[in-house]
Amino acid sequence: MSEHSLDDPDLRETVRRRYAAAAVKVIEGGRACCGPQAVEVDENFGSTLYASDERDELPAEAVAASLGCGNPTAVAELREGERVLDLGSGGGIDVLLSARRVGPTGKAYGLDMTEEMLALSLANAAKAGATNVEFLKGAIESVPLPANTIDVVISNCVINLSTDKSAVFAETFRVLRPGGRIGVSDVVADDSLTTPQRAERGSYVGCIAGALSFAEYQQGLRAAGFTDIEITPTHQVADGMHSAIVRAVKPMSSERVVSIGPASVEPGTCCGGTASGCGCSD
Repeated sequence: MSEHSLDDPDLRETVRRRYAAAAVKVIEGGRACCGPQAVEVDENFGSTLYASDERDELPAEAVAASLGCGNPTAVAELREGERVLDLGSGGGIDVLLSARRVGPTGKAYGLDMTEEMLALSLANAAKAGATNVEFLKGAIESVPLPANTIDVVISNCVINLSTDKSAVFAETFRVLRPGGRIGVSDVVADDSLTTPQRAERGSYVGCIAGALSFAEYQQGLRAAGFTDIEITPTHQVADGMHSAIVRAVKPMSSERVVSIGPASVEPGTCCGGTASGCGCSD
């Protein structure tokens, strides 16, 4: 796969600053007289991709902070009692929707590297009265959860922001239990587009320049060990660039051993329900 190096600190910091600024904008807007405003208005991204009844049942700040290219909770077929992990959970919209779908016997985890987004998501969870959620601080290339503990991994236009997508796929495979699955919304490029052509169509932090092609996405998931891979475009976000639904399964019997992330961290040790619990660095 053609991508930036994991050791590209400038690019990662650019991504972090962009999403930190989005969180601050929503938080400050919520303190204003008119309430929080959407971070950006674009029919291809954001809260308009969710059904109105879904938006209406969540805190306004969670809806306003939505920056994704789809609605992964609508395609992941979540079931009562399942454990769900959202990679790059932002303001928490997909975590809160997942928590409702899996019910009190299930649990929804959100993982984000941005302190400001974690603070916003914790506040949104408190406003929503969600008790079966937990937000973790960390990178999607190194998930702070043990192996074989998650039923479903979701993500909304975040994997394309990673500078090491192979690590993301490997970590996703590691934390999923055998038979677990992914239901991801992401931006994917036509196979005919070169890396420079993708960059011409949009910025990296705008979910365009870092996108994999359909063939690269398939190759990356297959190399990590996934089977039953499906990548279905839903709508065009730029010329030759599509929002797509990505599904794949971790086989029930897999001898593949992937150990990239800190598997020693147990669920329940990070963030919890209060901002002071965030960190996951000990």
